[in-house]
Amino acid sequence: MLQRHTGRHQRGISLIGLLFWGVFLACGAVVTAKVVPTIMEFYTIQKAVDKIAAGNPATVPAARAEFDRIRSVEYSIVSVTGADLEISKENEKVRISFAYNREIDLFGPAFLLIKYEGRSR
Repeated sequence: MLQRHTGRHQRGISLIGLLFWGVFLACGAVVTAKVVPTIMEFYTIQKAVDKIAAGNPATVPAARAEFDRIRSVEYSIVSVTGADLEISKENEKVRISFAYNREIDLFGPAFLLIKYEGRSR
């Protein structure tokens, strides 16, 4: 007669595996915490540019001054000034575009470079 082995097999994660995943998730959380504010800044700039373009300013200096006024109120806009905006007219409508780079310090000599660019609707 054959006997069946009824022993239980261990399941789960080892301590080394747990440490590996813990470090991996912690690094991911740190990078996310550093990137999210730059994404929020981009959307704030985009919203400001859309608002200015919808108002159809008469001159380029007026559009730049309006952006600088919004920038003085919105504390999160630090990467772009009114002088950095590219302003043109297409089909009698003002188009405002912008582009900038954000460098995020990760650790030691490692940086994350994010290139943002946007345009009014």
